[in-house]
Amino acid sequence: MGIRRIRRQQRQFDMALSRRVNGMRKTKERVRRDERVIALIKGGTFPYIPVVQSWLSEKLDKPFSRIQQADVDKLLAAPAQA
Repeated sequence: MGIRRIRRQQRQFDMALSRRVNGMRKTKERVRRDERVIALIKGGTFPYIPVVQSWLSEKLDKPFSRIQQADVDKLLAAPAQA
């Protein structure tokens, strides 16, 4: 019983460390991705590529088939959220 507990505690420690390290990387990557996709949106026209469609769906919290150009314009006009 003792060795299982030790192994579990080691795993919990490793997972917590991984969340801290990878969480900061993911936060930075989300910011870079937002900048990249916004540049793609500004350079393209409405039926966007699938990467942009997915990003817009996530940001606007609705399926892309329900998104209009006005929604995209409103999203781009809104100040960046931290």
